[in-house]
Amino acid sequence: MGIINKIFKDKKTGDVDGYIDLEKYVESTGEPTGATMNVRVGEIQRYEDLKEFTDYVYGGNVLILDFSQISEEEVILKRITNDLKKLTDEIGGDIAGIGNNMMIISPSGVKIDRRKMRGKYA
Repeated sequence: MGIINKIFKDKKTGDVDGYIDLEKYVESTGEPTGATMNVRVGEIQRYEDLKEFTDYVYGGNVLILDFSQISEEEVILKRITNDLKKLTDEIGGDIAGIGNNMMIISPSGVKIDRRKMRGKYA
């Protein structure tokens, strides 16, 4: 326990049965120093949620969007996809699918390479 107290300068550690909740320390300090862009995973459940996600990308951040909750609703999914394509065209960003239920949306200056990386022995 002494090492943890030294690291956090004797702040309350949030120790619960040997586990330390470090999330509150990240939240209290805000964004990492020097970071100009963040990457966040979002989960969209209805069309009305789209504004929050587009604001995040407009802010210069990368969004990995999980749309599995609405994957069966083709009309809504098509509408969301079209709006996101318009967004990336407008800001000079990029959009690409990841698997069956996810897509990545990037801001201006970030190009998504659609080629899958493979290890040397794959």
